[in-house]
Formats: sequence, C-alpha cells, structure tokens
Amino acid sequence: MNKYHSRKAIVDGITFDSGREAERYSQLKLLEKSNKITGLALQVKFELLPAQYEETVEVFTKGRNKGKPKRGKCIEKAVTYIADFVYCENGRMIVEDAKGCRTKDYIIKRKLFRWRYGENYEFREV
Repeated sequence: MNKYHSRKAIVDGITFDSGREAERYSQLKLLEKSNKITGLALQVKFELLPAQYEETVEVFTKGRNKGKPKRGKCIEKAVTYIADFVYCENGRMIVEDAKGCRTKDYIIKRKLFRWRYGENYEFREV
C-alpha cells in the first residue's frame, strides 16, 4: 500500500499502481478489441517544461560535434507528466488519468498539460 492507500494490481502481467487503473486498463482493452479505440499506450511521458541550462561559450573541439556549442550545467530539470493511458477515439487523441486523489502537483501538471498540448489531445480523468 502506498501513501494514498491504493494497492498495486496486476492485469495481463502488467503491474498497475491501483485497482482503479487496472480496472480501467481492462475496460480500454475491451474497447480496443471492439475497434472503438486504437493505439492504446500506457505510461506515456510528456514534457511540460524543458530543462534549463546555464549559458556557456564553450564549444566542442573534436568529434562529430566539433565547433558546436556545449550545453551548460543543468540548473532546472524538465517538468514531465506521465499519462496512465493514451489512445485514439474517433480520430481524436485522448490522454487519460485514473485518479483517486488529486494532489496539488497533479492539478498543476494537468493545467500545464492542457496549456501545452490541449490542441492535440483531449484530457480525461476517470
């Protein structure tokens, strides 16, 4: 059991973080078999904000990158969101999250996702 009191569940040899997520996977597999959805993918990573690096004037002096600028030290890691499920339904890409507890981090990432990818993906919570 994790800090949100959910129990891991296994379906088709895949370990899910919660019973809710495992149940939704089973439902989506049935929809995929009946051709109502296509391209079901699990745990798809989206970059919400890119990493930030220190500026530098250094360049590579040899190798295939010779003459190209070197990237400085990473000062801020990228902010990412990992969707539980991504699939296509009626020609529209759907990103789905099986949520029991909406943390502050999740709410911020959901808002950033909609801002960055909202034109290309429909976001759903189940």
